[in-house]
Amino acid sequence: MRRSIRSLGSVVLAGASLLLAPGVCAAEGSAARAAGEPEGATVASLSNFKTVSHWAYPQAQAAAHARPSTRSRVVGRLRFLAADGEAALYLTLRSYTLGRSKWILVSLPGRPNGMTGWVPASALGELHATHQYLRVDRETLGATLYRGGRAIWRAPVGVGRPTLPTPGGHFYVTGKLTAIGGPFYGPYALPTSAYAPTLSEWPGGGTITIHGTDEPQLIPGRPSHGCIRLRNSDIARLWRLMSVGTPIEIV
Repeated sequence: MRRSIRSLGSVVLAGASLLLAPGVCAAEGSAARAAGEPEGATVASLSNFKTVSHWAYPQAQAAAHARPSTRSRVVGRLRFLAADGEAALYLTLRSYTLGRSKWILVSLPGRPNGMTGWVPASALGELHATHQYLRVDRETLGATLYRGGRAIWRAPVGVGRPTLPTPGGHFYVTGKLTAIGGPFYGPYALPTSAYAPTLSEWPGGGTITIHGTDEPQLIPGRPSHGCIRLRNSDIARLWRLMSVGTPIEIV
């Protein structure tokens, strides 16, 4: 088996929830003070999940904290490798600056889905921008890729059966893989930061992957164990169009 890879609303600060609409930057002062932060603290949005988002590779296996402070509870840790053994990357959500101290809120892949944590900005490498966004609709059994707010690709999908559902929420693409283990998965796969709610014996501990299939007649439908299946021609085109770090919304 050969693999290849190319290279959330609510933020908790000082025990209070700071709500930032997607794409809105909270300037120095009012938003930070509303959350009980010191005068001069700046909170800014790094990803709006629709038209511009940012991601980065880790520079250190730093602890992720519940608040932008080393004195707050540790909720996770940055890793150099993802669960499937590929290079890990992190979607960045918010930044927090107070004097010389700068922190970044990142999405933390793992169970339960939706975990986030603050890491020192120095623990992350260069921020990379993406202007793409993938929306997967489990009701209509369709997926749409947007770039700059404009739809550039659409296709029917297969999602998890009722007893093994595809999880909903905001996630992102963590890699681009080829030849991942025979015709069952098709020619290409896009692993994501989402995890199956219950199954953990899959490669990577149960990560949800967008991949091809050797049973195209089951698409659209609900034939999978939680992964998102595409016809091979559709995954081949999506694989070429989609970049790592692209946000995914599963509704």
